[in-house]
Amino acid sequence: MVHHTINSSTMSAAKASSNNKPMMNDVGGKCRLIAAAAILGALAACADYPEAPPSRGTPTGTTAEKPAPTPAPAVMQRARSRWVSADWSELPGWEADAISEWWPALQRGCNATPPFEWARICADARSFTPASDAAARTWLRQRLQPWRVESAEGQTEGLLTGYFEPLVEARRVPAGAYRVALYGPPTDLATRKPYWTRQQLDTHKPAQAALRGRAIAYVADPLDALILQIQGSGRLQLTEADGQRKLVRVAFAGHNDQPYKSVGKWLIEQGELRPEQASWPAIKAWARANPRRLNEMLWSNPRFVFFREEPLPDPSVGPRGAQGVPLTPGRSVAVDAQSVPYGTPVWIDATEPLSSTPLRRLVMAQDTGSAITGAVRADYFWGWGETAEQQAGRMKQPLRMWVLWPR
Repeated sequence: MVHHTINSSTMSAAKASSNNKPMMNDVGGKCRLIAAAAILGALAACADYPEAPPSRGTPTGTTAEKPAPTPAPAVMQRARSRWVSADWSELPGWEADAISEWWPALQRGCNATPPFEWARICADARSFTPASDAAARTWLRQRLQPWRVESAEGQTEGLLTGYFEPLVEARRVPAGAYRVALYGPPTDLATRKPYWTRQQLDTHKPAQAALRGRAIAYVADPLDALILQIQGSGRLQLTEADGQRKLVRVAFAGHNDQPYKSVGKWLIEQGELRPEQASWPAIKAWARANPRRLNEMLWSNPRFVFFREEPLPDPSVGPRGAQGVPLTPGRSVAVDAQSVPYGTPVWIDATEPLSSTPLRRLVMAQDTGSAITGAVRADYFWGWGETAEQQAGRMKQPLRMWVLWPR
């Protein structure tokens, strides 16, 4: 599932994570022990000092043992982050999370081809069903080690945004208000790079001709089409030509190779919204109040996404993420794979949108997004429906995160 972040200030806030250039590497064998404190302690022990008189209370002829120096934490280096070894006690709220609710996300992740380090863990997970949250925590402690995620400069705080799977009313054929088409990839998509812009596809006759016969369905609101494109997939409550209704999914099938531009950022630059106001609900409210400028706002984002229709036999299952497995609401996140590999359990410490309510839970790194770059950076999958849309559209929270990695 390839999606973009709605909120306009994402990229500036995400700079707290990292700006290193991408480079795929494997964590296995990359662990290096930073033992400066231990080395300094050893040098001090070898220095030639005069023998001190015995302290009061120490019998003459005996030597008081010096405490052993505390070893520096181990560090694993990745392309866009570094992981610092941590203790389970450092994970805020660890004992309070309903870990058993996370277990299906782990098992779905293990259905993908696991990296070498995870083969044994996944084999154990497939044959184990935790009887309680405590049993799940014990199982994890026995097999995994927490690592704090930091930027290369040592920053531990980043940004958590949210995304969701839109649920939109649609028609198979245009009728009434349902005139905004969702398109499959045009046949000449690979022949033009970049392809026509969003504005050209709306107004330019040769561009419009390329879309002829490629419509999958029609929605009533241009903003519904836009949010489907921003999120990368969605659910359609589809009314067929014969009047029958069914629930289907439209999944990402390509784009026009044009740059993605945030409409929220455009509204800020136009002086229509303040940065702290630029949420998806606020963007929708502005569009309703300014219908004559709607196309101007839409065309500020030249990227246009094409879809393919998929059946939805199990409505309780989310869309497939970049890991290739279905996303689990509240237990899947999108990450920068150069910081955290897909299929990794991640402990997040944040708050819910517009609230001080803690959001501390175990999630799985199972997706990515064009705006999700840097070390301490994640996009939280809320699921689908109105509540998910409201929560995701308002989410811009400070974030700390830890990964759990095989011992």
